[in-house]
Amino acid sequence: MIPTPDLSHLTHKDFDHIYEPAEDTFLLLDALEQDANDLKTMKPSVCLEIGSGSGCVTSFLAKIVGNQAVYLTTDINIRACHATCHTALANQAHNVETIQTSLVDGLLPRLKHKVDVMCFNPPYVVTTSEEVGSHGIEAAWAGGIDGREVIDQLLPLVTDLLSATGIFYLLLINENRPLEVMKILDLQYNLECKMLMERRAGRERQYIITVRHRERLPQLK
Repeated sequence: MIPTPDLSHLTHKDFDHIYEPAEDTFLLLDALEQDANDLKTMKPSVCLEIGSGSGCVTSFLAKIVGNQAVYLTTDINIRACHATCHTALANQAHNVETIQTSLVDGLLPRLKHKVDVMCFNPPYVVTTSEEVGSHGIEAAWAGGIDGREVIDQLLPLVTDLLSATGIFYLLLINENRPLEVMKILDLQYNLECKMLMERRAGRERQYIITVRHRERLPQLK
């Protein structure tokens, strides 16, 4: 079993401003641990976490993959960027670079088809559209209509970000209509989706889906 990253350097005051790891975080960690052997075999060069919050997920991924990869993280909340850096240092996670930005703004085209492992625990809570897009802790959970407004902004970018063998771990809840998200990725962007895990957490049912490029068959001469 891979230990959960040490977050003892973060205080209750920190968690007044950044998302504190909860059941959804631990479900994502469990998915990464389940795929640990495959991730090690893949030998990824570039890993990307969107909305890194405390930095728990990236530090956990670094325990699996090791120091040969570069770990890029983004968060619109500058306090989350600082927390991610501190968590990486506290857990000897090297090569972690944090960027304050919305989703992946500014990372394309530089990262086009370069990301081998991508993780996103998005703001998925159903809220009004007016609550979406703050630079504070609300940005960690306010998802707008169906909790999908931020998620839907990212979907068109997945195919450009993932490397040929890359994998994307996306957390969703039932209200986000995960089967519809998978259908969009399949039919509109020709990506292969799999329901990897699901778990009930209180009144929520949470899911991890994985997304990859379809394997291209060799062309006949």
